[in-house]
Amino acid sequence: MVQQKKVVDEVSGWLRLFADGSVDRTWTGPPEVKFMTEPVPPHHEFIDGVATKDMVIDETSRLRVRIYLPDRKPDDYDSNLKLPIILHFHGGGFCISQADWYMYYHMYTNLARAANAICVSVFLRLSPEHRLPVPINDGFSALLWLRSLARAESYEPWLHDRADFNRVFLLGDSTGGNVVHEVAARAGKLDLSPMKLSGGILIHPGFVRSTRSRSELEQPQSPMLTLDMVDKFLSFALPVGSTKDHPITCPMGSGAPRMDSLNLPPFLVCVAEKDIMVDTEMEYYEAMKKANKDVELLISPGMCHSFYLNKIAVDMDPQTGAQTESLISSIKEFIKRH
Repeated sequence: MVQQKKVVDEVSGWLRLFADGSVDRTWTGPPEVKFMTEPVPPHHEFIDGVATKDMVIDETSRLRVRIYLPDRKPDDYDSNLKLPIILHFHGGGFCISQADWYMYYHMYTNLARAANAICVSVFLRLSPEHRLPVPINDGFSALLWLRSLARAESYEPWLHDRADFNRVFLLGDSTGGNVVHEVAARAGKLDLSPMKLSGGILIHPGFVRSTRSRSELEQPQSPMLTLDMVDKFLSFALPVGSTKDHPITCPMGSGAPRMDSLNLPPFLVCVAEKDIMVDTEMEYYEAMKKANKDVELLISPGMCHSFYLNKIAVDMDPQTGAQTESLISSIKEFIKRH
């Protein structure tokens, strides 16, 4: 008789933690949304104008990335045209999701095509097996890998042939936005040349604090994010003994380095009006402005957290579809300006 492993904690539908320390991330929620969490195999041929490949960039940690390469456009008169690089960090509360999930594949093939940019999406290691700051270290390692390509210390043909290393942008969804802030702050202390970090884009970043914000208490919780998910995921991800006031989850708080001490590139902060974390995201934006940082704000009216990753809503709800198009357009314009 096979003995059942004992579940000691779980996050509804997303994750189960067992007494032996193992984790099961098999989706157990509504079956009709399961497709969004399934991996999309890489394809080196262009499908809908984008090719993808997965590769290991660090042999020690086995850190991987997925590269999205847009096809040359008919109006690319210069065959040597170099494309900006978007270094992408996925969300998932530091605990779930992978760079090859359909929800990311759908969004970032669209963005690579729309912005005519190469997207490099990092397979961040997950908590609780790899607590913070491991995902931050992974994001930073990926940036240093890009620098090694720019310096011809390593080689990747897709990027060597098409990438403009003078225009590298960090982009993160949800807790991936936390990774953007931390990686940019670290990068500000380094010589990245001949590469240049041109900007950071934070989409619905996972900024919180120990005391509940008004939006946490008053906004309706969405299927993509509930207070229980936030609390559980961060309890699994934060260093043992830390609270949500930790600098990674509360960079605008008193426990974090002063904003005006950070050397940051221009930032675009994207928030959703009905996100339960919108108040703390706005606190971050206001702290950036107070520190005289180059920061822009995009508000998606009527939208909830990570609305643009919900393929069903994007296809079925005209407002969600329109706001997703607006978000992609705003990111494209930010990249074009920088």
